[in-house]
Amino acid sequence: MLPIALVLLWLVLGGLAGPFAGKLSEVSENDNAAFLPESAESTEVAAIEEKFAPESVPIVIIWESDGPISAEGRAAAAQQLDAVSKVEGIEGQISPPVPSEDGDALSGFVQVGASYEGDIETVVDDIRGVVEEVDGATPYVTGPGGFAADLGAAFGGIDGILLGVALAVVLVILLIVYRSPLLPFAVLLTSVLGLGLAAFVVYQLADGGVLDLNGQSQGIMSILVVGAATDYALLLVARYREELRVHDDRFSAMLVAWRRALRPIIASGSTVILGLLCLLLSDLTSNRSLGPVAALGIAAAMLSALTFLPAALVLLGRVAFWPFKPHVGTAKPEESGVWGKVAGQVERRPRRLWVGATLALVAAAAFVPTFNASGVSQSDLFLGEVEAVQGQEALARHFPGGSGSPAVVVAPEDDLEEVVKVVEGTDGVASAMPMAERTSGPPTGDAPPPMVVDGRVVVEVTLEDAADSHAAEETVRTLRDELHELGDDVLVGGSTAQQVDGNDVAERDRTVIIPVVLAVILLVLILLLRSVLAPVLLVATTVLSFFSTLGVAGLVFTHVFGWEGADPSVPLYAFVFLVALGIDYNIFLMTRVREESARRGTRQGILHGLVVTGGVITSAGIVLAATFSALAVIPILFLAQLAFLVAFGVLLDALVVRSLLVPALSYDIGSRIWWPSALQRRR
Repeated sequence: MLPIALVLLWLVLGGLAGPFAGKLSEVSENDNAAFLPESAESTEVAAIEEKFAPESVPIVIIWESDGPISAEGRAAAAQQLDAVSKVEGIEGQISPPVPSEDGDALSGFVQVGASYEGDIETVVDDIRGVVEEVDGATPYVTGPGGFAADLGAAFGGIDGILLGVALAVVLVILLIVYRSPLLPFAVLLTSVLGLGLAAFVVYQLADGGVLDLNGQSQGIMSILVVGAATDYALLLVARYREELRVHDDRFSAMLVAWRRALRPIIASGSTVILGLLCLLLSDLTSNRSLGPVAALGIAAAMLSALTFLPAALVLLGRVAFWPFKPHVGTAKPEESGVWGKVAGQVERRPRRLWVGATLALVAAAAFVPTFNASGVSQSDLFLGEVEAVQGQEALARHFPGGSGSPAVVVAPEDDLEEVVKVVEGTDGVASAMPMAERTSGPPTGDAPPPMVVDGRVVVEVTLEDAADSHAAEETVRTLRDELHELGDDVLVGGSTAQQVDGNDVAERDRTVIIPVVLAVILLVLILLLRSVLAPVLLVATTVLSFFSTLGVAGLVFTHVFGWEGADPSVPLYAFVFLVALGIDYNIFLMTRVREESARRGTRQGILHGLVVTGGVITSAGIVLAATFSALAVIPILFLAQLAFLVAFGVLLDALVVRSLLVPALSYDIGSRIWWPSALQRRR
């Protein structure tokens, strides 16, 4: 009755919680500014700037032609801007279109008001439906609002496309692995139910303001749940199939299999959860939110794999494996297959194998300096043609690159004149204009006085380079250096400054979080294996594998894909996932090796553990690599790079580190691998 009750409970829970997987986008936020720490200079500026004017999102409309735009074209553009002003969400006075110096382009600026409660994607879509060609000039809608809308549209595929691709890939792999038409669907349903539970909990927490959610965290959580639940399922199914060859009663077989799979699954999941929770040490809200979001996903994956799947399998019995049903006394195919041959090589040439594997990994790691993680421009975030990027490029061809996205300087009123002088004298600055006091009535021709709030003034600085470019970032850094000499109360913010602060915080996070993750994982392994030497070697080999992956990625990103750089958070995310998930396979292997060593002795235990876990761990690695590869279907550079890093790194761990390096090194060391455990005395 217990298996029946568990299956029914999960199916009811899946029906109630499942729809929330498609609703997570409703509570996600993709604005980079929202994820900066309160202590960041650009965050302070944004808070002060709100006192001068309600928070709004600027949108830039540009018309570009191959030749001068006629007066009729300018009049038509003005009419379109007037129509844009009537779009819901647009607030403020609309200025006439501004011609470029070469006459080949026109630009207009509008703003989405702070009071608008709708989706900015809707506003931008409405504007794009209004603007059209004038005098042969092509229109583009860009600026911060255009980028936000296109980013939201790119992440819109997470709810359906990403999950569909991931599940389809996993199903194909499971059909190949099990050669059964029934078992793969039981495993896949385990993943789907785990994802539904995780989505339900995350939705409630995000909707209640307990945690922040963005498109990246949402997509990564989905992939993690599907991949991890499938990995845990593969391990449990393998143990169950082993026990069905020993026990005639399927309930007895499952009880033994569940008990023996429980420890490595709990240890593996706990290691990943603790590693992910280390992201709470991040100063970036986006990183801090990923930690608990992904950890909840792993917990849900473990729960479904340890409750629903065993209940479903025991109800199905041997039919689940049809047409290759395991019966008592049937042969164990893994002992005569490829993993038996690998174990033979480990037994005959252990030192040659681990030294060769180590040298190959070190050679790949030597290319780590080619991996550029100093940040990318906002235009490079997208893969493929995006209107906001095309518009930004057009804007840079005819106007100062920072038009529409000014840097913002906040200063004491008494320092205004000196601040403007310093700003205008800084290389990379096109113009500087104090925010003016709003006046009523017709213009008088005199310049309005600067707006003063709490003794402060705001200076809007148009940069010569595109606001999201490295050159603009360097200009902002220079401005800060020069203006801070006037006083600590002179601050520089704006979209470019937010990018600068985000990169700086991400680099700080790497320095702080990576050592903590290593320490946590090492402690878990020491407690699990009741040894010191084995955990140290396992962590060391996994770290070497990570740096090898980074070195290969540096070459591939630059010379194959043509990607010039990566966000500073990419190596951190890759490290957390690869080290935590890479340790998973070592946990699967070494817990079985320890179990067998107690019965057979260490060296024979290593060989037998390698043979019986080889197929399941390799399958688990392929499944996880395939699920992370699905991230590449979302046309965002960050996710595509993370997809390659994790997929390649997981395969490297599963096929080289766990299959050759760790077994050969452990075999060469012998029983001393368990030092200082009493098991080291077993030869």
